Amino acid sequence: MSTPAPAAPGPHAADETLADGEWHRLHPLTPLFKGGLVLIIVAGFVLNSFRDRIIYWAVDLFAPDAHASDFSSGDPVDWVLENNFILLALLIVLGVLVVLIVAFWLVWRVHQFRISDEHVEVRKGIIFRSHRRAPLDRVQGVNLTRPFPARLIGMAKLEVVGAGTDANVPLEYLSTPKAESVRADILRLASGARAARASRQGDTHAPAATHEPAARRTQLVGSMNSGVSGLIEGVDLADVTPESVVKIPTGRLVGAQLLSGLLWLVFFLVLFGIVMAISVPAILSDGGPNAWIGIVGISFGIGIPLVIATVAITWAQISKSLRYSIAPTPDGVRITYGLFTTITETIPPGRIFAAEVTQSLLWRPFGWWAIKINRMSGKSLSQQQSSTAQQFNIVLPVGVAADVQRVLGLILPDLPAEDQPLVWDHGIQGPQKSGDDPYRVMARRAWWRRPFSWKRHGFAVTDFALLLRRGVLWRKLAIFPLVRLQGISAEQGPIDRLQRVGDLKAHSVTGPVLGDVVGIDSAETNESLNDIARRASVAVQRDHGHRWAADAEDETIAAETESAAVVDPQHNLTMNFGGEATHES
Repeated sequence: MSTPAPAAPGPHAADETLADGEWHRLHPLTPLFKGGLVLIIVAGFVLNSFRDRIIYWAVDLFAPDAHASDFSSGDPVDWVLENNFILLALLIVLGVLVVLIVAFWLVWRVHQFRISDEHVEVRKGIIFRSHRRAPLDRVQGVNLTRPFPARLIGMAKLEVVGAGTDANVPLEYLSTPKAESVRADILRLASGARAARASRQGDTHAPAATHEPAARRTQLVGSMNSGVSGLIEGVDLADVTPESVVKIPTGRLVGAQLLSGLLWLVFFLVLFGIVMAISVPAILSDGGPNAWIGIVGISFGIGIPLVIATVAITWAQISKSLRYSIAPTPDGVRITYGLFTTITETIPPGRIFAAEVTQSLLWRPFGWWAIKINRMSGKSLSQQQSSTAQQFNIVLPVGVAADVQRVLGLILPDLPAEDQPLVWDHGIQGPQKSGDDPYRVMARRAWWRRPFSWKRHGFAVTDFALLLRRGVLWRKLAIFPLVRLQGISAEQGPIDRLQRVGDLKAHSVTGPVLGDVVGIDSAETNESLNDIARRASVAVQRDHGHRWAADAEDETIAAETESAAVVDPQHNLTMNFGGEATHES
């Protein structure tokens, strides 16, 4: 699939790029949107609740002769007006506003970021200072989020996804044009420092110089107009080829989420039935004439919250997935979704550790599928459990077969043509009725471990990936590219040993895609373990995904460096995979 050609460079691109190694400040309204709105709301609530005491205390402090505390009854505002303290009250309010503005200005003043050829850095704080740095060659993605309130005035926040736990570097907030420019700069620099430096003159996203007040007002109005129009037309589609964009029809998306919502409804109905089965006999045993009132009260008291929860869960899933689109860009795969708050992810090549195609039983009559991935999110373990974080692992909420094939081609562009029948014909839709199944499936003697899917439960290995095929009611096909495989292991318990079978497990980064297959013949498990480790070691030695757009000279130097570093391929194999392989014969 061809990537769209870049547009012509802007006249001020070379002068206005923020990736110049210098410290820059964020949008002046950043403190207000990061915590100022909450502070103002809380302060307003406190002032409204304790305004009597605050007014009397302030008057006693600045005008003790007035004896304000003696007039504690009545409206304090009327008392201030009757005693001509309006000027004093306005001065106090003005002083509080000045203090808040100065505090916000100091917070904004010390909050800075810098983009060099090797790092993205952010420093902030007045009393408690922090300094975060993300190496560009370890960038796992760049997320651009437009929260609804900030989006209306043309602001967005950028998040550079790192490779470690809690390693993300946020840049919040920037004007939307600057955020898009910074995203392009970071991705170009991450793709190869030399190529990025050479391409700076061709930056198409950098904003024009806006040093004059009139130009700044024009830019602000333009940002607000684009923020409002983005709610209607969508965002981040200007630099991609229209025919390369995969979109989801709204009707299909809503229908798929409603079907999924039925599962929650059934779950809540079961809970409702259990509670009513316990409560109704206890109420009727009293024998009172008004027992029906208690039954109706419990029914509404439990049923209404369960219905609200079902609707809320379903709507949350629908709103997050609306306006979904995925398209190729020169810097990776760009995924955009969200109705009011829009999130745009850019995943560079080689940052996807596993992909899984799934289909529930309810979706099967419609031919719908979903795709999830494992990727480094840069978030802590607790942050990864949130629904927002889990949304980052979904690259196709619902799609037909053609959508699945196109999206797999985008997120796994190196998938060889000879492996595609293993993925689609024998994997996603397999096994075929012809009986010629290239997958190694569970041994017949271990059928009881997967009584419904044992004929489908198995795996296949190629030079590119480890494929795991599982499930009948909930069909799944997991693809683990060997170059991103974190380890492979085999296990065998006492019952497995009696049946001469074992379990095979592919290790990946934390995510929704699991890598377990069970009940595989022991001989096949041992043979496959060594075969996978050998293929993965070869794939890792050939990989240069950390600098995916470096020029030919950079690739040659990197290849020579890797060849010199890997003196003993067998030793490298043992360090990466041998230590994690724990199998018993």
